[in-house]
Amino acid sequence: MKTTALTVAFALAAGAVLAEPQSYVFDTSHSQIVFTYEHLGFSTTTGMFSGIEGTIRFATEEPENSSVQASFPVSSLMTGDDGRDKHFLSGDFFGGRDSDPTVTFVSTAIEVTGDNTALVTGDLTLNGITRETVLDTVLNQQGNHPMENKPWLGFDATTTLKRSDFELGMYVPAVSDEVVISISVEAMAEG
Repeated sequence: MKTTALTVAFALAAGAVLAEPQSYVFDTSHSQIVFTYEHLGFSTTTGMFSGIEGTIRFATEEPENSSVQASFPVSSLMTGDDGRDKHFLSGDFFGGRDSDPTVTFVSTAIEVTGDNTALVTGDLTLNGITRETVLDTVLNQQGNHPMENKPWLGFDATTTLKRSDFELGMYVPAVSDEVVISISVEAMAEG
């Protein structure tokens, strides 16, 4: 009887260990945020941010128990036009209110919606203002990286933000208030 109880205890302990989320750090060279907005009704303009740092605690068996936190500097902005970049960073848009122009996202809940999809809800802080934001997320791949020979994750996520929610609403409605965000992240297992 003692042997059976001990076996069950070890099995439960092993299951608990297997259920622990694994920690991954962002591969900044393969992670970026692309945004698009309408300009005066004439065009859809695109820009991007890089330098994204973060950590994913990924629970393979119970993805709803995963978490993510990420940050990137507003100064990494690139639109393909130096004049526009300078205007965006001049204080008219970014940097006017927030003395630390870093954008952060910290997840608060994950709702699994399919085999490789989830809605990741979290607190997005931009321009010194924090708003709840939902990322529609797809797990592209989980596996061993063929060149790094370690566990790797790849995710894509999308959301739409209103600039005015973060006091960045200059020129609304001529320049669209809504900005479509597309995020692509690769992350490597820590250790």
